Amino acid sequence: MALVNTPIKPFKATAFKEGKFIEVTDETLKGKWSVVVFYPADFTFVCPTELEDLADNYAEFQKLGVEVYSVSTDTHFSHKAWHDTSAAIGKIKYAMIGDPTWEVTRNFDVLRDGQGLADRGTFIIDPQGVIQGVEVTAEGIGRDAKELLRKVKAAIYVANHPGEVCPAKWKEGEKTLAPSLDLVGKI
Repeated sequence: MALVNTPIKPFKATAFKEGKFIEVTDETLKGKWSVVVFYPADFTFVCPTELEDLADNYAEFQKLGVEVYSVSTDTHFSHKAWHDTSAAIGKIKYAMIGDPTWEVTRNFDVLRDGQGLADRGTFIIDPQGVIQGVEVTAEGIGRDAKELLRKVKAAIYVANHPGEVCPAKWKEGEKTLAPSLDLVGKI
């Protein structure tokens, strides 16, 4: 999975967002920062906790100009039904992409062989449509939206400040590093 620093592949899918079905393509993701979060299936256990956490933090992503998309291999109809019946999923205002053809899931290399389900994958995509961050975890390991938000802020910072990098645990406003020969062996 060598997807970091590669452009996203073309795709076209239908999503459920705020009571409507909308078309989402690779072009939709360009022009702003995006986060694409894959999860195994609707009506499951860890997935709604993660998606609710994203919903609870969605306004923070929006303040940064970042759009969030969740994706599973379920249909957009299933996403609507889940949204209408689950209090946790009912909070979601971001697009829930249905991928029953597996096109999007394959393009991001998170389709589980022989299962038709997506791995728990997270992708940070820059405004040019280039993948800047990838994280894939086992099915039982839920993600944290605040940690994802921290990583997105770091990716945006690095993109806007060439020659600087964000060290471990970096938070917005903290000191960054400027890699140079002078730093070698001093950290």
